[in-house]
Amino acid sequence: MRVTVIGSGYVGLVVGACLADSGNDVVCADVDARKVEKLLQGVVPFFEPGLDTIVKRNLEEGRLNFTTDVEAAIRRGAIIFIAVGTPQGDDGSAEMRFVDQVADTIGRTLAAGENVFVDGLKIVLTKSTVPVGTSDRIRGLIGQHAPRGYVVCSNPEFLKEGDAVNDFLKPDRIVVGVPETPEGETAKRVLHELFEPFNRQRDRMLFMDVRSSELTKYAANALLATKISFMNDLANLAERVGADIERVRVGIGSDPRIGYQFLFPGTGYGGSCFPKDVKALIHTSEVNGHALRILGAVDEVNRDQKRILLRKVLKHYGDTGIAGRTFAVWGLAFKPRTDDMREAPSIDLINGLLEAGAKVKAYDPEAAENAKDFFGDRITYCDHNYDCLEGADALLVVTEWSAFRGPDFDLIAQKLKAPVIFDGRNLYEPERLAARGFTYYAIGRGASLPV
Repeated sequence: MRVTVIGSGYVGLVVGACLADSGNDVVCADVDARKVEKLLQGVVPFFEPGLDTIVKRNLEEGRLNFTTDVEAAIRRGAIIFIAVGTPQGDDGSAEMRFVDQVADTIGRTLAAGENVFVDGLKIVLTKSTVPVGTSDRIRGLIGQHAPRGYVVCSNPEFLKEGDAVNDFLKPDRIVVGVPETPEGETAKRVLHELFEPFNRQRDRMLFMDVRSSELTKYAANALLATKISFMNDLANLAERVGADIERVRVGIGSDPRIGYQFLFPGTGYGGSCFPKDVKALIHTSEVNGHALRILGAVDEVNRDQKRILLRKVLKHYGDTGIAGRTFAVWGLAFKPRTDDMREAPSIDLINGLLEAGAKVKAYDPEAAENAKDFFGDRITYCDHNYDCLEGADALLVVTEWSAFRGPDFDLIAQKLKAPVIFDGRNLYEPERLAARGFTYYAIGRGASLPV
């Protein structure tokens, strides 16, 4: 099928590359000329495991192309995915200006003629995370120029950064919202064929009305964020009552109604989805006269949790303070297997350390360049995780990269001024580190400082 993806960021590029890899003729359109130039050379402008290989392969085989000519891309695509950004507005809502611009361009291009269709229709799908009612909004904007010849559907993404390619190729579910019209029935049949390569083991297609599909995306992220904030809040209680949150986690996770996923306490969630989507859903609930009170607490707990390691550091050093001290930070990205710094807990931590007069030496396998947009030359960027330790007063673990899980503790103790570790991801066992002579603080564990 001839597919157009408008927007070549995390979502759009994964969608375009994976659909091309399943045999479709795909063009990705983006207004960023520098990004398009890199992509035409097979250079992916962000780190996502496995994506560069798929992009290069499909470029070479002619199934994938990139362009800045959005109108030409719309004309040649029978199926159009809208995958542009919906940044957070000042009031917490999702800003829709980029989506609106694309919808207007689709309408004008349709009205101008010479378009490719499938079964007489151009099928337009929102892939961006958008508020409930956006598909109606898009249909209205297109309809100002072209009264017929298209159908607007919703196909929310469920892609985890760091595992997005695998999520697309082997999805848990494929949610599609279609209108209850003859055009919607046509779209349902065409889209089932488009996604058939990802349904060979079993049918993962979940067709529903458009507004339900739009709410499903926000509801999924909000519920996962709720589990994270609940465990972080519970971990802080565990410190005060002398319980070990890791044992609690195993105890409650063994209940199949709860499960183990997203029960790891830490320094709060970040990234491009959870923080923004929680706030956007809160905003949607408020403007519709039904405040989601639980989500307000989820957001508040998360904002507070991002400073939990800083508070532990300040409490440990007490009256002597941290001004003039140097701290080694392992991990800058908001999660492993990505270079994404958006809403990363490391930002709050490092800014707090700097404001208190401390110095920071940091290492991340992928995110160092992006971190410079947040910290500039105010911190030292190291090429190896052990390089950060030389002359540092303590080690702070912020992101749970695999390389940090089983480090050389003898080398750590040798390089640090004092054997002190603040572990924001509960990677190590308190008893083992205590036996090695470390002062070890984690999140919600027996040896932790309640703050």
